[in-house]
Amino acid sequence: MAAFRIEGYVIVSADGMLANAAHVMPDELKFEGDKRFFTAALDRADLIVHGRHSGEGQPNSPQRKRLILTRRIAALAADPSNPKATLWNPSGAPFEAAADRAGVRSGRIAIIGGPAVFGLFMDRYDTFWLSLAPRVKIPGGEGCFPGVPEHTPQQILAAHGLNAGETQVLDAVAEVSVTPWRRSA
Repeated sequence: MAAFRIEGYVIVSADGMLANAAHVMPDELKFEGDKRFFTAALDRADLIVHGRHSGEGQPNSPQRKRLILTRRIAALAADPSNPKATLWNPSGAPFEAAADRAGVRSGRIAIIGGPAVFGLFMDRYDTFWLSLAPRVKIPGGEGCFPGVPEHTPQQILAAHGLNAGETQVLDAVAEVSVTPWRRSA
């Protein structure tokens, strides 16, 4: 059995949104402190997992191994536009097979969205790092998880057995913080 440590990462608005209605992260959700935190986390990851609308767009991005979720293939395929990426349809192959195809059999896995991708791993996260921008609201936006805005992101994490740890401030002026939600042992 593979020894994966699965961690999720997202920054959300006060109303639990990660993007606007067009699936685009607005500039209002971009903070330098959160960007530094996120970049450092991805630099430590062995594999990045995201959907086709998600990605980090950083200088190190082309060097990172990744799984990109898509329904456009049956199971697994090489990404023709990125030699470090594997295309993965979760209905056609389990995560372990996709990670193996990407050359990763153990290590830290960073799940970076979108909502359906986060939802796939809800019962597998070791830690979910929830960054919050409490002064930002995105009416009509895209909720960070399936079930948002009917429930808050915190309620959804707790319902899946994760418990809030100590919050760290990432941007004191904007009151942006990150809270680790960890699975009980």
